[in-house]
Amino acid sequence: MSDFHYFHKHMKSKALTPEEYLSELSEDRKIAVGGLREVILENLPNGFREVMSYGMIGYVIPHELYPPGYHCDPRQPLPLMSIASQKNFIAFYHMGIYAIPELQDWFKTQYPKHSSYRLDMGKSCIRFKGADQIPYALIGSLVSKVSVQYWISVYESVIKK
Repeated sequence: MSDFHYFHKHMKSKALTPEEYLSELSEDRKIAVGGLREVILENLPNGFREVMSYGMIGYVIPHELYPPGYHCDPRQPLPLMSIASQKNFIAFYHMGIYAIPELQDWFKTQYPKHSSYRLDMGKSCIRFKGADQIPYALIGSLVSKVSVQYWISVYESVIKK
């Protein structure tokens, strides 16, 4: 089970908007998650939409651009990224670093240039203990690297396997 799917089954907020989600957080978590949200929105390629998805702030390709939706639940738009405040860390989920090996390699190579902290990463999840550990500029670069069309092509090639 991927990190993303594990989260979907275990920790969910009932917030209906990203602003409501942020308002539920402690001040330190609000700074970290809010900072991630800001850098994502600044670098998000055209076509992606910010939503509440699976109890997290999510970034998806809406049905207008990808009518089939997410194969696990076609009623849901196709996800790429999510951010969440977990019990022991802040989670940044990016399904592209799981599905695109060269993107993961790039990220792992760049990470030490942007952070003095050890990279804590699962299959699709990057975990941070606090705002001071988040390499915001690197996350912004990562976000900008996957366009809607590119993610659809990668996603379709992966689900066909």
